Amino acid sequence: MILISWNIDSLNAALTGTSARAEETRKVLEKIHTERPDIIAIQETKLRATGPTKKHQEVLAEEFPEYHYVWRSSEEPARKGYAGTMYLYKKELAPQVTYPQIGAPGTMDEEGRIITLEFPKCFVTQVYTPNSGNGLKRLSERQVWDQKYLEYLKQLDQQKPVLASGDYNCAHTPIDLKHPDNNHHSAGFTDEERAGFTNLLNAGFTDTFREINGNVEGVYSWWAQRVRTAKANNSGWRIDYWLTSNRIADKVKRSEMLDTGARADHCPILLEIAL
Repeated sequence: MILISWNIDSLNAALTGTSARAEETRKVLEKIHTERPDIIAIQETKLRATGPTKKHQEVLAEEFPEYHYVWRSSEEPARKGYAGTMYLYKKELAPQVTYPQIGAPGTMDEEGRIITLEFPKCFVTQVYTPNSGNGLKRLSERQVWDQKYLEYLKQLDQQKPVLASGDYNCAHTPIDLKHPDNNHHSAGFTDEERAGFTNLLNAGFTDTFREINGNVEGVYSWWAQRVRTAKANNSGWRIDYWLTSNRIADKVKRSEMLDTGARADHCPILLEIAL
């Protein structure tokens, strides 16, 4: 089974945009398609509350004809056109789909951040973890989120093995970003966020990239768009993950990033597992 997860930074722009960046994003979607994944998880869709428009549906049907899709968007009282997630899965699959509320603070549960697919032998779930924000103004809420999300994953894991992916907005260790010393108090690399991710792993989950690739350095999944030289200089962060329940970690064959060329922001991450 091959699964790919990607923070796309606006599915609307990818499907209907005319800018150079939209073209770059579509090329990445084409690259994902060539991998023939069974499941594609997409974060930060930024779709309206009513979901894909008719035009979006037409493009998805044309570009991904062998897939069904399900989506979850930000809804009031949360911000419109914010966050959001989507799954595309092969039509021969027939998962039970849930859109969990985890008891998160503020409007986080209304921001379309989690979708879960249930299969006979496992759960596949994705998350778009809230960013702690400029000045860490959302850090305290983020800490509550991390605890609630951990409780949710543990609940799934008690039933059957879990494959969890997404943008976790956390570089776990110093080798997961290019400049750890300069970012100790930056969102995504605070002691609190890193401790939250450690708690997640300690609860019975494996960071599959590290499991397969060891302590390799200089491999990242995100490069800041606003810093023009970030991608060219590989000044990145690894904040996107494929996690598995510990008891199936030995079945992972590949856990890697897909190259996006000069396009900054997130790159897709691929998991191949023999279930």
